[in-house]
Amino acid sequence: MNHTTLIQAAEVDALRRGGAPLAIFDCSFDLANPAAGRAAYEAGHVPGAQYLHLDEDLSAPKTGRNGRHPLPTREAFAERLAARGVDAGRQVVVYDGNGGMYAARAWWMLRWAGHAAVALLDGGLAAWRAAGLPVETGNAPPPAKRGSFALQPSLVKTVDREALLADLPRPTRLVLDARAPDRFRGENETLDPVGGHIPGARNRLFRNNLEADGRFKAPAQLRAEFDAVTGGRAAAELVSSCGSGVTACHNLLALEVAGLGGAALYPGSWSEWSAWPGAPVATGG
Repeated sequence: MNHTTLIQAAEVDALRRGGAPLAIFDCSFDLANPAAGRAAYEAGHVPGAQYLHLDEDLSAPKTGRNGRHPLPTREAFAERLAARGVDAGRQVVVYDGNGGMYAARAWWMLRWAGHAAVALLDGGLAAWRAAGLPVETGNAPPPAKRGSFALQPSLVKTVDREALLADLPRPTRLVLDARAPDRFRGENETLDPVGGHIPGARNRLFRNNLEADGRFKAPAQLRAEFDAVTGGRAAAELVSSCGSGVTACHNLLALEVAGLGGAALYPGSWSEWSAWPGAPVATGG
């Protein structure tokens, strides 16, 4: 059976020991120090895991108007996965040491490329270590051969800036912003030149999806919390946003866990929205 949302450390270990074909990726990262994630990976990772860098592997070049972490093309991402030895249909496991905030981006992107068999290691590397499971150091050896990964129809939806602008006068969608509440309100903005949020958006900090131990909350609790923020809106009417389209994917994963699949991602998020002159901006709660 494929794992498509979350997978527990013991389940990953059982698959490894049983010889199941797995592709495991460590996505640890630090926005303030882009080299820190790779260093953390080299210091200790799940055996066999390869490293995916947010800027180099999960993003495209920036133009100044397309956000801080623009998506690459689907074709370029699929090529990268095949080069990393990923086969069509193979179970992929992603994780990080950051509460899933970067690994969720990889989870969403694999689904964007049409790959259903991808799950996030619940609790990340901390849960793996807490279970007493072994870690490797250094870099994993390159794959012995190229994988058969190829694009399939996307399993997710996106919404672009133009569609959200057109929707503002009579909104048919509700934007959920995954950033910290102070940044959502337009306070203490340190990453983007303009503070605030898309008019009409509501705030759902991505870290609220987690228990104190870093694992995701139970589905029923997540659903109740999302319904409280959205007023019970259908998932198909929701658009997930954040600073640059990264932690927004954490909310999308949590929605899937809660049984609320079908929400869309605004890939450019606030860093794209606010980069355009005259962009509508709201502040406050």
